[in-house]
Amino acid sequence: MYKQEKVIQPPIDPQLLWHLPKENFLSVSSQIFEWQAQHNQVYKQWVSLNKTATSHLTSIPFLPISFFKTQAIFIGPQPDTLFESSGTTQDVVSKHWIQDTHLYEQSFLNCFNLFYGAPSNYCIIGLLPSYLERAHSSLVYMVDKLIKESGHPESGFYLDDFKKLDTVLKNLEAQNKPVWLIGVSFALTDFADAFPQNLKNTTVIETGGMKGRKKELTRQELHQVLSTNLGTPKIQSEYGMTELLSQAYSIKEGVFKCPPWMKVLVADEEDPIALKETGKGVLHIIDLANLYSCSFIATEDLGEVFEDGSFKVIGRMDASQRRGCSLLVV
Repeated sequence: MYKQEKVIQPPIDPQLLWHLPKENFLSVSSQIFEWQAQHNQVYKQWVSLNKTATSHLTSIPFLPISFFKTQAIFIGPQPDTLFESSGTTQDVVSKHWIQDTHLYEQSFLNCFNLFYGAPSNYCIIGLLPSYLERAHSSLVYMVDKLIKESGHPESGFYLDDFKKLDTVLKNLEAQNKPVWLIGVSFALTDFADAFPQNLKNTTVIETGGMKGRKKELTRQELHQVLSTNLGTPKIQSEYGMTELLSQAYSIKEGVFKCPPWMKVLVADEEDPIALKETGKGVLHIIDLANLYSCSFIATEDLGEVFEDGSFKVIGRMDASQRRGCSLLVV
């Protein structure tokens, strides 16, 4: 049976990714590009259509993210695990087949440690009602694992039990216990409106996701509302998506930073082949954790990449269908 085929071994040990030196990023990206262009059948066809394709960072063909809606993109035998994007019943959702869930766990756990330290230092709370209501959410998978790694008795998903969450947060604040609260935007604003807080020890992370549930706000407006009602000066953001196994985090001012195994480039809207390492344009993401799918993804997000590799998201391409997890920022 096809299922019994062995997984094709990648060109590098995945454990080397989590502490990848900056000077090694290009060579490792080139190795992974060559390997995926050979073993990923969808990507192989896409690369063959790009006559100028090379393994140089700005000449690697990036797979349009929309392909995840129509193609099964994976290397090796058909995986058992599937992540799906959010969307209405009329939407065609993205599907990301996952060959190795341990690889995903290592990616987000190492990323968490890089930005925030050990999960065991926090009570971790997920306020993700729309994601919990559907199967195959990569965000729910990540937060569930972080909750378990936390080990705190109050860590968990609170869905729409705002009254209980209010009590828990007040008790944790009284104990000076650090809290990591991640939530979809509409749920965070609903909670903040109903139960204003004075959070001094809580890191609030919004993931976007108004999805027509409330009036669309710019990211700056959203953060102002949450900051005022939750009594905390800084609201942070997570940049992640179903098609990626890595996340970037914005600690302040809407500027996202990547872990060592992730990099963002930009391309002109009119010339997607002309990639640059800095400037404004369509965001193109290299996610080396996407070993068994595709590490080179052309998104439909508009943004700006800075000299230090950090980036901002400033909108969406006009012709693209808005992703369920996206947030209008301009």
